[in-house]
Amino acid sequence: MTAIAPAPLRPLVMVDWGTSSLRAAFAREKTVLETRHSDQGILKVPAGGFPQVLQTLCGDWLNEPDALCLISGMAGSAQGWALAPYCPCPAGQTELAAHLHWIEPQRIALVPGLRCEHPHAPDVMRGEEVQILGVLQLQGLRDAQLVLPGTHSKWVWVRAGRIEHFSTFMTGELYAVMRQHSILGRTLPTMTNDEPWDEAYFDQGVLLSLQGGSVLHHLFGVRTLALMERATPLALASYLSGLVIGEEVRGQDLRADRPVWVVGSSALQTRYARALALRGVQTHRLGDTATWTGLLSLATPLRHHTP
Repeated sequence: MTAIAPAPLRPLVMVDWGTSSLRAAFAREKTVLETRHSDQGILKVPAGGFPQVLQTLCGDWLNEPDALCLISGMAGSAQGWALAPYCPCPAGQTELAAHLHWIEPQRIALVPGLRCEHPHAPDVMRGEEVQILGVLQLQGLRDAQLVLPGTHSKWVWVRAGRIEHFSTFMTGELYAVMRQHSILGRTLPTMTNDEPWDEAYFDQGVLLSLQGGSVLHHLFGVRTLALMERATPLALASYLSGLVIGEEVRGQDLRADRPVWVVGSSALQTRYARALALRGVQTHRLGDTATWTGLLSLATPLRHHTP
């Protein structure tokens, strides 16, 4: 008997719609063929303008017969295209797929993001959940501890392929506020994305935070070291970075025999891996490109069916 070839998967348009930027990718079968980028994050989209922005960037892809479109990130927030209610943890691919918010039934959907309950307050993420799915898929992981550093760093615990719980730390935002809007910033150089960093002073900041005490007190030391001219402005910027990242790392449940996956930009990977090493923890690093793998994985069951 002649074997029947499996039906082709639906074309897939994948969108990562953040606050300040918009990324998109197009896949046939399991291969990403093309990516595009725009600066039209959700804050730049006028009221009611989301369909037109998506059509402008991805119209030719969306017009493919039976095309499916999944959109992750802040497009599903209250300030975005439509509010996609958070999916509660524990959650994995099955739960996220069940909570998709359909803009056009079986054609365009928003990925819901995740909600995690803590005794004092709930925690949330939008976009990172897809990135985490991608990491698990790429690395063949079922259990893992991950950190996704950034403006709001996410520490994530995965068990049996599902995100059990996570915690958010405003480390990147605190660092930026200190640099740009505090008395400390007046003695530091203008903040840039590619400024050099002083490893020795970064390490000093990390080690001081790891010893405990109040980071609120330690932060004022950045000012006094500048006043007494005991370090250069660039060295003190690295010291400040070490203080806040060290404080974040100090509060984590870490073990020497349990490596941490650091997922993000190269510069942040380097700093977090260094801080974790100072606490005696091994790390594995992965770039922040796992989003497409995560969306491909999430979309797979949906791509076997035509609308």
